[in-house]
Amino acid sequence: MQPTDKTSKQIFFEYKANPRVPERGLGKRIALINVDLQRRYTDTETFPTAYAGHPRQFEATNALARAVRDLGGPVVWSYVAYLPDGSDAGMWSRLSNTEWALHKVGHDSPQAELDPRLEIEETDLKLNKRMSSCFFETHLPSYLNWHRVDTVIVTGGATSGCVRGTVMDALSLGYHVCVPEETVADREEGAHYANLYDIAFKYGDVKPADAVLAQLAALQEGN
Repeated sequence: MQPTDKTSKQIFFEYKANPRVPERGLGKRIALINVDLQRRYTDTETFPTAYAGHPRQFEATNALARAVRDLGGPVVWSYVAYLPDGSDAGMWSRLSNTEWALHKVGHDSPQAELDPRLEIEETDLKLNKRMSSCFFETHLPSYLNWHRVDTVIVTGGATSGCVRGTVMDALSLGYHVCVPEETVADREEGAHYANLYDIAFKYGDVKPADAVLAQLAALQEGN
């Protein structure tokens, strides 16, 4: 283990300036997976569990959704919610029993509502998940297989939690993975940048949202 006095933000930006692995790139069939952009995590004026992201987070996420739809790819919006007694929350129900404990988020809770700033279409998939990864015990793998997807673009939060879990499972399942920087967020800056570094080095491309949008536009022109 190499000791360092650098912050995780410094390490990430140094890696961006001099990456040690080549860009993986996008495949031919793209899906957009938006992880847990629900009010519990985005509505900072209402819920103490929420945290602010990049100023462009929602604008960039909506632009990516439009671009992926234009390519004929699926757009997925995940959210976490549980049975009224939280009995399907597994170990999450053991971590806390406060008013804001995760297992107390019911399907009819305002905390489970997707953020109203998001542009969600009727043909998009709203995916209820119970654990970190969007792939764990959901029908997302078969849904993506049906649509012949080979690449997933992942947005949402938290970077160190459900985004990372989804990214790792996506790589394990053989997908190209891309994370647009401005579209993911975390409660703590250190955790955010540490995980962006890990994702970029080990699991997928981490790029500015505008660069990803340019890639999608090039794919559209080539169709």
